[in-house]
Amino acid sequence: MIGAQFTRRGFLPEPDPVVEFPAGSEFSALDSLGRDLPSLLQDKGFRALARGLVIPALPQGTVPLDELRLYYVRLGFLASAYVNQVGQEPATVLPRNLAVPLYDVCSRLGRPPILSYDGYALYNWKRFDPAGPIALGNIDTIQNFVHLYDEHWFILVHVEIEALAAATLQAIDQAERALTSGNRAALDASVAALARTLWAQVETLRRIPEKMDPALYYKTFRPYIRFFEKVVYEGLDTAPLNFRGETGAQSSVIPTIVAFLKIPHRSSMLTDHLADMRRFMPTEHRALIEHVEALPDFREKVAREPFNDALEALAAFRDTHLQFAIRYIAAHERDPRGTGGTPYMSWLSQLIDETRAHKIA
Repeated sequence: MIGAQFTRRGFLPEPDPVVEFPAGSEFSALDSLGRDLPSLLQDKGFRALARGLVIPALPQGTVPLDELRLYYVRLGFLASAYVNQVGQEPATVLPRNLAVPLYDVCSRLGRPPILSYDGYALYNWKRFDPAGPIALGNIDTIQNFVHLYDEHWFILVHVEIEALAAATLQAIDQAERALTSGNRAALDASVAALARTLWAQVETLRRIPEKMDPALYYKTFRPYIRFFEKVVYEGLDTAPLNFRGETGAQSSVIPTIVAFLKIPHRSSMLTDHLADMRRFMPTEHRALIEHVEALPDFREKVAREPFNDALEALAAFRDTHLQFAIRYIAAHERDPRGTGGTPYMSWLSQLIDETRAHKIA
């Protein structure tokens, strides 16, 4: 069965992320750097300044998980800022003072050494009212690349979608129990609940244009979440490294739903890419997706209406994503590539078609 934390918080951490290191901590300097980063990046001398930073190393042994995640957020932002500083050519060497601590914290978290969706969104939010919902209007970011609220909004829309996923995982957990007991009415109800949550997530995603300008997104903060291509991590005995950039494809929400509904996506470069995205997910999220993949295919046991409604909601989510990709990225590029380095346009259309094709006739 799915763990209680997932059904309470979806893929968001519990408790809420810490927004700064404890008072008097040697890591407090990283909080100051994080707050100042959008201003520091306005200076062409940022890289020289960054090379001179003294980054305190993590202590040997156990570090509280919430502090480990915040350290990763701070270092991940610094590294991506250094490599992809707007107005400069992408850097091909990440200096030792950034590369070594970033590699250390990412090794402890079981993930590649680059800022990914978990650091950009899952661990990068706070509530204004701690007793209020994890929802737009009551949340803000901890760390940003630019001063524009457009970037806050981009991240926070994803955070609300992740918060809504708690109900998604509740529905999948209830469906698993219904399959075990053979309760078809409960199975239908759980799939209907999944569809309702998916439609709510579609509505949240559709709010992106409210406070995010296409030109500002493309020119100001999207470059910072680009992939790393042939970057030498100074101080590490490795060849130049390539890593996917931050992308919503690294969220565990949609892969979990696809695994639950058993949507048959044909093998292609796309499916290989999506499989590779799991390397950038927290280890416990990967394990949950694998658990859901192992559940039996219930398509022949569920009522047509809730099952098809869930598929249509998922297709609508993907179609909304595609329309935003056209508006926010493709309109500005001759050969558009996602921040993960992929030709996403044709791929997204394929996913939409295959999702709808899985409906019960």
